[in-house]
Amino acid sequence: MTQDPQPQKAGAEPEARLRIYFLPNLLTAANLFCGFIALTYIVEAKLDSDDFSDIRLALLFILAACIFDLFDGRVARMGGQESPFGREFDSLADIISFGAAPAFLVHRIVLRDLFGQHQEIGWFIASVYLICGAFRLARFNCLAAMPGGGGDRDFVGFPIPAAAGTVASLTLFLIWWEEKNFSKGYLRYILPALLLFLSAMMVSQVRYPSFKKLDFRSQRTFFRTLLVILVVGAVLIFRMKILRFLLPIAFTAYLVYGFIRPHVSRRFRQEIEDDEDDEPPPQDVPNHS
Repeated sequence: MTQDPQPQKAGAEPEARLRIYFLPNLLTAANLFCGFIALTYIVEAKLDSDDFSDIRLALLFILAACIFDLFDGRVARMGGQESPFGREFDSLADIISFGAAPAFLVHRIVLRDLFGQHQEIGWFIASVYLICGAFRLARFNCLAAMPGGGGDRDFVGFPIPAAAGTVASLTLFLIWWEEKNFSKGYLRYILPALLLFLSAMMVSQVRYPSFKKLDFRSQRTFFRTLLVILVVGAVLIFRMKILRFLLPIAFTAYLVYGFIRPHVSRRFRQEIEDDEDDEPPPQDVPNHS
């Protein structure tokens, strides 16, 4: 027997409702779905025959998750649909797509066979990346919940989607470069070192531009518009051939930019980041991970 709801008292505050916006959360769900499929391909890949087709598909799904993550927050901001639920859901999706998936990837194709009988070392290296990624996301959520912590100019520490994109794009390039010799080559040993370096960068205090103020309707500038048109045209013509080079270069350039950013001129920074505000950002600004 169901009970009738209690009548609301006069003058009482209306009950708070959980705001769940459809389109931004749909994109976040697509991010999570891509991360799950990537994990499935990584776990079920049969590498004994030097067939990396499943790994290639997993890498493409991780990169696709990066694309969905890039647009879910932008769509929410453009529609005024940002919410605590969306932030928490996004972090949960990120820890799967950009934390667990890259860690499993590097363990599956490198760390599993690197230490022989001492596989625990490989497990530990992969777990360092996952834990640092989780700390990165938790730090953002805590800062975002603090009063006055809604800034969006800078990322504090290297964003976890960019870290995953760096691992995935570089692995895709190395598999193409060495083809059937990837499992026996030495270039793959770059990946564990990269994983540890990115782990440190995610929890560092190095600041990266969020590019959240980039506006599709912006009329600036001639050079940037021409550059984007040329890149899109090259991708359409050469497709995967150029993406193998373009993606690792782009992610690596973003990683390095955090180090050189404090030393470049303010005008150059404004041109790249499309930021006309000359005021320095606050010291503890939460950022979308």
